[in-house]
Amino acid sequence: MAKATKKKSTGFVKYIKWFWILFGSGIALVALVFLLASWEAFGEMPTFESLENPQTNLATEFISSDGQTLGKLYLEDNRTPIAFDQLPKVLVDALVATEDVRHYDHAGIDARGFARALMYLGKKGGASTISQQLARQLFVGKKAQDWRRYFQKIREWVIATRLERNYTKEEIIAMYFNIYDFGNNADGIRSATRIYFGKEPMELRTEEAAMLVGMFKNSSFYNPRPHRNPVGTRNRRNVVLAQMAKYGYLDGKIKDSLQELPLKLNYSPESHKEGLATYLRMYLQRSWLKNWIKENKKPNGEDYNMYLDGLKIYTTIDSRMQKNAEEAVVAHMKKLQAEFFVQNTKERNPTTPFLDLEKFEIDNIMERAIKTSSRWKALKAQGKSENEIRASFKKKINMTVFDWNSDSYEKDTVMSPMDSIRYYKTFLRTAMMSMEPQTGHVKAWVGGTDYKHFQYDNVIQGSRQAGSTFKPFVYAAAIDQLRYSPCDSLPDTQYCIEAGKHGNMESWCPKNSDGKYSGKNKTLKQALANSVNTITARLIDQVGPGSVARIAKSMGITRDILEVPAIALGVPEMNVFEMVGAYGTFANQGVYVKPVVVTRIEDKYGTVLYEYVPETKDVLSKDVAYAMVNLMEGVTQYGSGGRLRHTFNKNNQVYKEVVTGYPYELTNPIAGKTGTTQNQSDGWFMGMVPNLVTGVWVGGEERSTHFSRLAYGQGASMALPIWGLYMKANYANEALGVSKEAFEKPSNLSINVDCTKIIKEMKDDLDTEDDLEDLDF
Repeated sequence: MAKATKKKSTGFVKYIKWFWILFGSGIALVALVFLLASWEAFGEMPTFESLENPQTNLATEFISSDGQTLGKLYLEDNRTPIAFDQLPKVLVDALVATEDVRHYDHAGIDARGFARALMYLGKKGGASTISQQLARQLFVGKKAQDWRRYFQKIREWVIATRLERNYTKEEIIAMYFNIYDFGNNADGIRSATRIYFGKEPMELRTEEAAMLVGMFKNSSFYNPRPHRNPVGTRNRRNVVLAQMAKYGYLDGKIKDSLQELPLKLNYSPESHKEGLATYLRMYLQRSWLKNWIKENKKPNGEDYNMYLDGLKIYTTIDSRMQKNAEEAVVAHMKKLQAEFFVQNTKERNPTTPFLDLEKFEIDNIMERAIKTSSRWKALKAQGKSENEIRASFKKKINMTVFDWNSDSYEKDTVMSPMDSIRYYKTFLRTAMMSMEPQTGHVKAWVGGTDYKHFQYDNVIQGSRQAGSTFKPFVYAAAIDQLRYSPCDSLPDTQYCIEAGKHGNMESWCPKNSDGKYSGKNKTLKQALANSVNTITARLIDQVGPGSVARIAKSMGITRDILEVPAIALGVPEMNVFEMVGAYGTFANQGVYVKPVVVTRIEDKYGTVLYEYVPETKDVLSKDVAYAMVNLMEGVTQYGSGGRLRHTFNKNNQVYKEVVTGYPYELTNPIAGKTGTTQNQSDGWFMGMVPNLVTGVWVGGEERSTHFSRLAYGQGASMALPIWGLYMKANYANEALGVSKEAFEKPSNLSINVDCTKIIKEMKDDLDTEDDLEDLDF
């Protein structure tokens, strides 16, 4: 009996011994597997340095002065990482409840989840923790197939445990949200919330957070956009809501009500060709930032990469004013273009969209457009012959073109590339820039009507004749050198500058725009208000073209100015960027401040790489600058800019121009100048209040694309309405702080600006028919 008991005891001990041998072997095997994985037997493993600083491509972000993201710059990844404290609690709760409910309890591997997955062969959920999923996103890549998946899983385990040692639980969650690709260029949670809901992460509602977390399962399949899988996305969102309720993150009744809600998107795609300030962003990308990178290196000597290094570009743009500017441009240009189309039908104008050209001149324009087109360059690079290239321009193809009559401003059509070139030349172009004169900070920048279809930036790339907007430089020279005052007068009679004087080759006898001369004396204030050419000619004769050119250049005009008398009427070509900077000198008491669009650059760690230093120059005395402002106030009180305050018909009766938005009901002090070039090819308006200077230009791509009548083609009709709409919107938002006050008057002003006695005469002299014609748009 004792012997039998001893046998049983020995057998039990043997089983125990084998159990521990097998258990120990299992532990050893697991340890060996982890060791082999760490030795990269199953694939490359991340280094300690890469764990400390996992490399992801980060988009460059353009930030407005009021803290809004204007847009991103990226090649593949539109990613802007945010910290854990910028994630709303509801978003974190949704992730933990759905993906890894024991996230805060394990060290990277969920043993209970793993056991459940083994027991049910994955039918009741997998065992991947948030740390493992992050490891896969950062260092492993896409899921492997067949037997290789097991080795990949081992690598994920090892990397997950390493991540847990290097980062807090909160940092791991933030990294996971930042690394995930939510589709449609929504790389990371911040891009996703902006693209799908048009808001920042902290503004997410519970159902929105649940939808985004649901996309972690498969962002391509569970995509909310209508042409993808909105029904499946909604169902997946409801699963997330159910998980939140299951684990106590959400009340059951609230869960039920949220599950009934439809998907509500505010889809706002982020690309280089969409969003606010597209023209400015492209200028920064292609010019300003490119040049900065050339001149500034990383500490290790490498170049910064504007697409991958996560730079933050802090701009001077105010997103609210930018929005007002873009809306003003669209509102006016849509109506102006409609009238242009009416006047340029084939029946009315057989050479549309060109005027006053012979066939050979039109052919030359089209030939130049063909040879500078991207199609010509691309086919040439492919080795196509010229005959093949020209043939391709005549072949009709499917294309999407700009169309004012569509809600999206696009339409699908079939036309030849040659016809599309002519089609686009029918559209009027525009440019607008707004700047704070005291700081040079550019607050709004609109280079055209639609960047996707009109990529030429007329703010800084374009240059057109300035017309009468150049005249203030002439008046400034006369007041500065000859001490004229706005109340001094000169005769409005024909005036000629003889050949040889001031370098002109022949006699120059400019006419007024209406071809008439009043024969009366007109004050400088009257003359500038109504753009009297004869008086401007007298002034430039007295001060000389060289003096005018020097003043213009000292106020920021960099283009060559031929020093001949004709510059007085705006022959020199200018761009809006420089003109706004120059006019800012008048508003800033004679001090020129160079326009600036970038104040600071930071790297992805917040290190400041660049800070703007203002560039200023004393150009005019305070007295002269104030006298010029006073002169230009007359333009909006009694001259061609008067429609900002009121409009008249031929019978001097006030009327409301519904289509163009007149009157603008602006009663505050405004200084400005309209400008119109020969044949109405260019319309300008420069407008100023004490803390904001804005310039607007409107015209065709070709100078031969223009209105046939001055009523429509003058600056007061083409450009001024954009300024009026923009300023009216700015004043509607008091938070913008746009001044309604009078311009600051220097103490002990030495120049007489009190022209009270002539105001009545100026009113009586207002040419209501020509200057303020009732336009039937």
